[in-house]
Amino acid sequence: MATEKIIYKTESYQIVGCCFEVFNLIGAGHREKTYQKALEELFKTKKIDFKSQVYVSIKIKDKIIDKHYLDFLVYDKIALEIKTGDHFHFRDISQLNSYLKSSNLKLGILVNFTSNGSHFRRVINIK
Repeated sequence: MATEKIIYKTESYQIVGCCFEVFNLIGAGHREKTYQKALEELFKTKKIDFKSQVYVSIKIKDKIIDKHYLDFLVYDKIALEIKTGDHFHFRDISQLNSYLKSSNLKLGILVNFTSNGSHFRRVINIK
């Protein structure tokens, strides 16, 4: 069955559920940082293991050439990136994919807080 192959199904459901709850609590029109702070509080309340603003280095031959900061690393295995606006942009999906490759994570979730709700995309790291 296809649902058996979903990576981190339970954890993803919890993360996305928190994003929907944050939108229901504070609504539309806020900055990314506001949604991030709200998610941090909700993750703490629900005892969801997370780190915010996680440093990820980009290396060539063991030399660091750049760095990224994940909005969240949840359960030490899922990258969560927050955006605002009414549409997903290709650059946001590409950015998350780059973060996954750099951090060697299998799954990222891109959440977009829009004028009429929160929407999400799962991004799988296919090496």
